[in-house]
Amino acid sequence: MQTILVVDDEPQIVKLVRDYLEHGGFKVVAATDGPAALRTAATQHPDLVVLDLGLPGLDGLDVTRSLRRNGAVPIIMLTARADESDKLVGLELGADDYLTKPFSPKELVARVRSVLRRSAAAREPADLIRAGDVELNVPSMQLTIAGRRVELTPTEFQLLATMARQPGRVFSRAQLLSAVRGVAFESYERAIDAHIKNLRRKIEPDPHNPRYLLTVFGVGYRFADLRQ
Repeated sequence: MQTILVVDDEPQIVKLVRDYLEHGGFKVVAATDGPAALRTAATQHPDLVVLDLGLPGLDGLDVTRSLRRNGAVPIIMLTARADESDKLVGLELGADDYLTKPFSPKELVARVRSVLRRSAAAREPADLIRAGDVELNVPSMQLTIAGRRVELTPTEFQLLATMARQPGRVFSRAQLLSAVRGVAFESYERAIDAHIKNLRRKIEPDPHNPRYLLTVFGVGYRFADLRQ
């Protein structure tokens, strides 16, 4: 049974999330502040952390920094903040997904399953990446969609492979730029938009209504989780 650490200073949210996750077959441990979250993570070794950003004292971003220094446990952020910069900072620190309060508990359980699934896939780098009817042969840099061969530039292929390897994960422009260049240069982040536009033109049935490469407004892009 997989263990989920739920970190929130609102008892009613912890109870609601616990009830839904336990009904979904998970073991749940909880913490109400940052220091307790780090202690619990160190002793319980959870498979995933559901983490509120607005914690008293040591906030969720600080907890994320500490968790990332000590390991790669998947993190789903919860935030009541409307500012997109909070989500962006959390993703840059290494969070895997986010939900804005108020949220649907059923949606949270679905996100937990999705993040755990793609986290497991990411630990097993494959020469062949399949996501729905999209298939990428990494060594030969060949892409086929529903059996149709599509020609991509090396940068386009690397971008697509980065996202398709973890369907559903939100990538910021800086993360995508780092994946294709090795290091993120802020002044060139908008170049990612041009690459995404070209990719959509090549792979989408309707580039103006994309099926595969989805925009997360104010944050970045994600490859659709076609298995949901």
